Amino acid sequence: MGSIKDKVAIIGMGCSKFGERWDKGPVDLAIEAAYEAYEDAGIEAKDIEACWFSTLMSPVNGISGTVAADGLKLGNIPIIRNENWCTSGHIALLEACMAVASGAYDVVLALGVEKLKDTGFAGLGAGRGMHPVYEARRTAPGSFALIATRYFETYGLSAEEGKMTLAKIEVKNHDNGSLCPKAHFRNKITVDTALKAPIVSWPLGLFDCCGNSDGAACAIITTAENAKSFRGDPIFLKGFGISTDAMMPHFRPGFSWTSFDALVNSSRRAYEMAGIKNPREELSLAEVHDCFSITELLIYEDFGFSPRGKAKEDVDSGFFTRQGGLPVNVDGGLKCFGHPVGASGLRMTYEIYKQLQGKADLPERQIRNPRLGLSNTFGGPPQMSAVAIFGNEKG
Repeated sequence: MGSIKDKVAIIGMGCSKFGERWDKGPVDLAIEAAYEAYEDAGIEAKDIEACWFSTLMSPVNGISGTVAADGLKLGNIPIIRNENWCTSGHIALLEACMAVASGAYDVVLALGVEKLKDTGFAGLGAGRGMHPVYEARRTAPGSFALIATRYFETYGLSAEEGKMTLAKIEVKNHDNGSLCPKAHFRNKITVDTALKAPIVSWPLGLFDCCGNSDGAACAIITTAENAKSFRGDPIFLKGFGISTDAMMPHFRPGFSWTSFDALVNSSRRAYEMAGIKNPREELSLAEVHDCFSITELLIYEDFGFSPRGKAKEDVDSGFFTRQGGLPVNVDGGLKCFGHPVGASGLRMTYEIYKQLQGKADLPERQIRNPRLGLSNTFGGPPQMSAVAIFGNEKG
């Protein structure tokens, strides 16, 4: 596999406020994010040569790239609609990066927008039923609850120990989100609050599950050679990995229920391109897909942040807090931003971009001396994962 390490850079990003945006439509959210990015990059809409647009939910006939074309007046340029479940935003971003690296374009936009609240999508839903024999009406919380109970069993955790570990992840993310002005949920919680919350699907309670939300985020990308003509502190793409499992993991004989191949493979490819040998030591921070608290726990191990079966020890020691050795979900993650699907990957990268520039919105949120940051989304049944690694120095 080839590499585009240090060939492209992000020169501007924008992110809307996430939450219940009943008074705004998709176009309003796109404008909110895009004009922040234009100002950040010091460009105008006329400078955009192509756009990769990410959204999951759409009318029956689809919406193609009309949100970007109509809302941002990006007429007469290529606008490519992308839908890849929860990884949609990341893959739109990475497609835009590859287009610039290929030499086809000099300045492009990756835009993710989602208005989940208007759809009435309840999150829990009525179940998936994606196979006529093996299952009927299985829900996302139900699936990840099975992951949690198998993890507890495999690594010798009692139900109480497992629940306590997940509660500490929830407390960390809510503490981080409480400081983030653009987050949907900004409430701190205690371990006791998490443990006593209503059960959604045992052992996952209310605070183990991310919510639905509305939001938009975007990035402006150019070549690494031209980046410093736009700004003095561009952020360079160091590596990426995308992996789609050949079949739904839950149907594969021998599936461990404690690890996902797509997570392992996407991170390995990203590390190889970035030249990272020890992610636990070399990464400065990470934004990972915490759709459920158990998902974040599994990612610690699938991404090599923690040894197999030892993530609990790192959670107990505070290794993944803002003050820890590898801060994870510094902005509160999906837990506090919710998960407007098409926007999430770009929102997570927005946090990495700001942190690597030393420009977190509040001094107490800024990670000290960051060098490399990772963002990740994981989605589908779940079946696919996207990982991007960025750095603030060109190699």
